[in-house]
Amino acid sequence: MANTERKVGTVSRGIRCPIIREGDDLAAIVTESVLDAAKSEGFELRDRDVISITESIVARAQGNYCSVNDIAADVKNKLGGETVGVIFPILSRNRFAICLKGIAMGAKKIVLMLSYPSDEVGNELVSLDKIDAAGINPYSDVLSLEMYREYFGENKHEFTGVDYVEYYGNLIKECGADVEIVFANQAKTILNYTDCVINCDIHTRARTKRILKDLGAKVVCGLDEIMNAPVNGSGCNEKYGLLGSNKSTEDKIKLFPRECKDLVLDIQARILKETGKYVEVMVYGDGAFKDPQGKIWELADPVVSPAFTDGLVGTPNELKLKYLADNDFANLSGEELKKAISESIKNKGDNLVGNMASQGTTPRQLTDLIGSLCDLTSGSGDKGTPVVLVQGYFDNYTN
Repeated sequence: MANTERKVGTVSRGIRCPIIREGDDLAAIVTESVLDAAKSEGFELRDRDVISITESIVARAQGNYCSVNDIAADVKNKLGGETVGVIFPILSRNRFAICLKGIAMGAKKIVLMLSYPSDEVGNELVSLDKIDAAGINPYSDVLSLEMYREYFGENKHEFTGVDYVEYYGNLIKECGADVEIVFANQAKTILNYTDCVINCDIHTRARTKRILKDLGAKVVCGLDEIMNAPVNGSGCNEKYGLLGSNKSTEDKIKLFPRECKDLVLDIQARILKETGKYVEVMVYGDGAFKDPQGKIWELADPVVSPAFTDGLVGTPNELKLKYLADNDFANLSGEELKKAISESIKNKGDNLVGNMASQGTTPRQLTDLIGSLCDLTSGSGDKGTPVVLVQGYFDNYTN
């Protein structure tokens, strides 16, 4: 009898799709694209395959956009339109500059407070070596723009070549607002300048809001509370506001997708109907990984996955093969070793937390792991594969 043992584990495939426009039937397009790819490449769908859709085509199909004028109106309405503190933004032309444009249009003066030596996701304003040489304590020291320039001069971003301090300052002025720039890492510092604050941090936003409110700030809005409802018929994101948004044009922003659980369930049902296979489906944005060269943590979105089918809840439950091979079964080899390890996997418990044989496995959320794989597969440029099919992710050594 022929040996039918599978010789391939996890496979990640970018799936080509047509360009998605507002109002398109995304569930139908994704289903058709995956089935067409399977037919043309000669592979079959299997139970527990994962179909992942990038958040940008979901938001585009939803028509989830707003303009800088919409942001300005929302900011003016919520923060009064006078002096507004804008604290802890990330340094990004695509992610934040367009938001800052709208914010500045909704205020008379912006006090821009930048964290240093880098922003929340690792974009560097100044190197730690320069901080050390200047004898500055980033935790406690507050720097004015003049002090920053005196100590550190001009600092262009390693990848973009942009001096973000100058770029953000000029952008605010061009929008008709006065600007004062300070550098500090404690949220409370902004209250020396204004009591109306927009905190722009992503993953630390709840703590920042709590600190400022406890200290008596008059108004504190996170970016998640700007554009969290339609303004003049615009799009919005009820849960995340401006978080997860991207520049679309010079005066238009594509927001993070609105509620899209229905979409992933629809695609799951369509695939089941067409193939009889029960797949998992998720929407993904930024992967959650750090670049060792630029020290940038990629996750500028509020979450990796805003919507996914229920089979993607939880974390992996895996044994470390090399631990078993080097410890429990150090005296075995060949078929005996293979059989012993296979038995261990088949008999593993549902929760391996604390088990030495699981040390070194990755206890991250499945959606964060698979989303990161998909983000790397689809890339952020011109690959033209906004849908990714992951097969064999839930296989193990025994399959």
